[in-house]
Amino acid sequence: MAESATLPWVVFIMASSLVLLAFVVLSGRQSRLDARLRELSHGESPTPPSMPGLDPVSDFARAALPRMGAPLVPKSEEERTRLQSRLLQAGYYEPQAMAIFLGVKVLLMIGPALVGLGLSTLGWFHPQKAIILGTLIGAFGMILPSFWLDRCKAVRQATFRRSLPDALDILVICLEGGSSLPSALRRVASELRTAHPELAFELNIVQREVQLGAPVGEALRRFAERADLEELRSLSSVILQAEKFGASLVKALRVHAETLRGKRIQYAEEMAQKAVIKLLFPTVFFIMPAMFIVVLGPTTMQLVETLRSVR
Repeated sequence: MAESATLPWVVFIMASSLVLLAFVVLSGRQSRLDARLRELSHGESPTPPSMPGLDPVSDFARAALPRMGAPLVPKSEEERTRLQSRLLQAGYYEPQAMAIFLGVKVLLMIGPALVGLGLSTLGWFHPQKAIILGTLIGAFGMILPSFWLDRCKAVRQATFRRSLPDALDILVICLEGGSSLPSALRRVASELRTAHPELAFELNIVQREVQLGAPVGEALRRFAERADLEELRSLSSVILQAEKFGASLVKALRVHAETLRGKRIQYAEEMAQKAVIKLLFPTVFFIMPAMFIVVLGPTTMQLVETLRSVR
């Protein structure tokens, strides 16, 4: 009797939560769309991405997650620097990115245990099973943000690898037209704002560091450290050596752009060759059995009927 009385309330709470979540997600998408339209219409520089999954949430969640993650902030300066470097390499530049990241880990660790406790209280699960399942899911939720961070870093590096040759081509054209290197970087960032917004944002940071007095090669080296990309490290070395020895920067950048473009073609060919091997298993386990059933099925049925009639 008690379970039948509480079941409508549980269903009502779950339905209300789903409706609220859908509303928040859709409103968040609309706000991101409006921000993107403002960038394209007013020429604003792209903004750095926020923590994963935090764009559509309310200000309450943005205030609560840092408080949840603050106790887990590493005390050691080395560990804090390492975690901050991982966040920067994944593209998260918010001042509270570390606390928010740790708060997400706490939420994913404690949330399943609380849900399991609630389900066991309602009698839907045995308490022991609910505790074990909640603990296992919580342990997985504890390590899930780290995998997500590594995934974001890999996607960001792939984006830079695709867009860097185009940026170098525009940079060479600007230098051949008589622009200085800082003004050429500013023009490249402006031209790539729509096609490659991530690289445009980073080039804006590089250009502002140059305006503050840093050498272009040093600013690019810092960009390479934020992206943890070997192609950017080699680019910063090319510019530093050209400035140091007085070599032709245009020729060096053109050769470097051709090298990067060749690596991009080799990577595409490698992925195409790997696709053949990856398609082998779905073909063998899913497509071939269906073909055998369609081709041999009627023949097998006729053979079985023939054998039965002979008996």
